[in-house]
Amino acid sequence: MLFERIESEGLAHYSYIFGHNKEAFVIDPRRDIDIYLFLATRKGYKIKYIFETHRNEDYIIGSRELSEKTGAEIFHADSGLDYRYGYEVSDGQEWKTGSYKIKAIYSPGHTRGSMSYLLFDVSLSPWILFSGDALFAGDVGRVDLLGKVKMKEMAQMLYDTIFHKFFSLGEGVIVCPAHGAGSVCGGEIADRPWTTIGLEQKLNPKLQFTEEKDFIKNISKDLERPYYFKQMERLNVEGAPVLGSLPVPVPLSPGEFSKEKKDAVVLDSRMETDFAGSHVPGSISIWEGGIPAFAGWFLPYDKKILLVNKTDDPLSVVKLLIRIGYDNIAGYLSGGMLSWNTYGKESASIETIRVQNLCELLDKGEKIVILDVRGEEEIKAKGKIPDALNVPVTQLYERMDEVPKEKDVCVFCGSGLRSMMAASLLKKEGWDNLKVALGGLAGWTSNTCPVDL
Repeated sequence: MLFERIESEGLAHYSYIFGHNKEAFVIDPRRDIDIYLFLATRKGYKIKYIFETHRNEDYIIGSRELSEKTGAEIFHADSGLDYRYGYEVSDGQEWKTGSYKIKAIYSPGHTRGSMSYLLFDVSLSPWILFSGDALFAGDVGRVDLLGKVKMKEMAQMLYDTIFHKFFSLGEGVIVCPAHGAGSVCGGEIADRPWTTIGLEQKLNPKLQFTEEKDFIKNISKDLERPYYFKQMERLNVEGAPVLGSLPVPVPLSPGEFSKEKKDAVVLDSRMETDFAGSHVPGSISIWEGGIPAFAGWFLPYDKKILLVNKTDDPLSVVKLLIRIGYDNIAGYLSGGMLSWNTYGKESASIETIRVQNLCELLDKGEKIVILDVRGEEEIKAKGKIPDALNVPVTQLYERMDEVPKEKDVCVFCGSGLRSMMAASLLKKEGWDNLKVALGGLAGWTSNTCPVDL
């Protein structure tokens, strides 16, 4: 038997491959599909089916890509959408994989047409529920994607899905959701890698509201919605272009890179201190691990992307970008910033300051505007800096006019990573008097500006 969960870094996306008697199926594949081909080939399995739990919003689904390589049939949920590929799933539809049976369960709430897939063992007992975005470890799917007007209706659907359909399957059924902790598809997903119906009944805070009205009230929240969701929704209905293989960007000399960047956006994936010391003017800092969460907020889809990386191997960054639909990667700076500086090209820098030194300046009466780019929930949980200007980094583009240009601005986030990203965006738009605070509230020592908890 073959059973593996594939985790996609940054997106906290889970996909699954299951097989028996040389036949296999994949649930919600990602776009770079080599892992599924490797796992199936290693054990001599043929991927026969590809199942989608819903129209995804946060990543490009790899169904078409995988089908092109394997000939597998694609079955998609969310009937009524104008899908350009695959077959529509019906509630109760069944398939066989080896000696095992899998059955579709209509599971609306996160989207109107969400489907879960129940795998039965060889004795035909319910065994594994692939729950998509309906039920997570410690959380349930968000119900705000159709807007505030529809939230109550969607929450009612999700209540029925979980309490009447899922709970009836039995406490011992394993739950395999489409996301883990850190996903934007749930606000409070637990860091619990494996779970069951019974564990969620006992441990999931959202499921302690057993009365329908209480459950609806508790989960009806309008969560932050990244701009790139609309792009993902469109491509996941039309079918994203089939790549055939992972794109390999062209290595560019500093001279070539300089010419190309006039019509492109430059993404620098190095860590914040590297970017601070020297970077290509006008580039955007998003450290590699932050690309899945933040690239969709700040990189346009209609421009070429040029990469500046720590090493001359750009493929790890390319994988992260294509998963969210950035295919137009025109090249990367060969030799990195060392070659750029050696070539004598103009570079830029951003001043950094340790958070303890920032506190010392505040205690001396220095006039510094602190731009806190943490989110509201994070500030509530970890403390507020008095008199700081709070603009969450994901809202920075639309609220830049709130940040003064004529004053010294110190950007704070709790580590320096998001702060450097915010500072790079501001610098690109003409802000010069910037500092980035390195370190978080653990190092905050100001007497005149103590943190409000």
